[in-house]
Amino acid sequence: MPEPYDVITMGRIGVDLYPLDIGVPLARVETFGKFLGGSPTNVAVAAARLGRRTAVITRTGRDAFGEYLHQELQGFGVDDRWVTEVEEYPTPVTFCEIFPPDDFPLHFYRQPKAPDLEIHPPELDLDGVRDARIFWMTGTGLSAEPSRAATLSALQARSESPAREFRTATVFDLDWRPMFWDGGDHSAVAPARYREALAHATVAVGNIDECEVATGEREPHAAARALLAAGVELAVVKQGPKGVLAVHRDGSTADVPPLPVEVVNGLGAGDAFGGALCHGLLAGWDIARIMRYANAAGAIVASRIACSSAMPFPGEVERALAEGAVTEDIAAGPSGAAS
Repeated sequence: MPEPYDVITMGRIGVDLYPLDIGVPLARVETFGKFLGGSPTNVAVAAARLGRRTAVITRTGRDAFGEYLHQELQGFGVDDRWVTEVEEYPTPVTFCEIFPPDDFPLHFYRQPKAPDLEIHPPELDLDGVRDARIFWMTGTGLSAEPSRAATLSALQARSESPAREFRTATVFDLDWRPMFWDGGDHSAVAPARYREALAHATVAVGNIDECEVATGEREPHAAARALLAAGVELAVVKQGPKGVLAVHRDGSTADVPPLPVEVVNGLGAGDAFGGALCHGLLAGWDIARIMRYANAAGAIVASRIACSSAMPFPGEVERALAEGAVTEDIAAGPSGAAS
């Protein structure tokens, strides 16, 4: 019997094309960097950087970009055995614009349909999903079939398994991307689909907008209470420059301020936060320590242009925590050059 994975994530994957010109509109950008992308895939990379054994369940096109993503996953130490090809759809590409400190528009090219939404329930290795110490899924996976059915099948396999007490967490990353849903911001089905998934999760993570979709609440403490009422044991509400609020069903609470950082590109910071959250949960830390560590990991990525390749190593996170900020040398990375 193979050893269970520390973290299995499921959902989006694609190629990020990020401008190497900061503060320049996309129409005028001349040089781009190519990176592995997709939020749950980046979470797997982030957790792997912190020493965890990770894998991702997703699909790519049968094309050169799909080959590139396999190469990147292997290079980052993320198991790609459940990354399969879809003949009829191209691998997605995402462009962004970089206007620090807080404007990073994303342009998704996922037409006519993204391969990662073509995950079918019979294709899942449910034994692997059940046995993983942490299973991480996202709201985007609920936006279309057959991905929605596959995501719910994975969640149900975990919640109905008699061995569930030996696992660490089932995490629902609320991940609200209105452009992926029929009706966009006014989607009539998204809240119901979110509630259905929350019933199987033990941890929910999201920003204020995402919490509002899931619960109807925007006030952080009210949103956390609503997430707990929906079935999770730990609610994590990200508040941007106000930090992060975490509330556990046992009554423990952590309200942690952000770590000071000069933001270069805020994209990917949430994924670094997610990988660090998984790391802290697996380590059995108290929630205040987990939130401080995850905040620091996210801040480090915000100080760098890239996402996947910018994910920090443990020593970098510890240094940022010790120094109380992301300094220039930490932002530059181990090689001395910004990632």
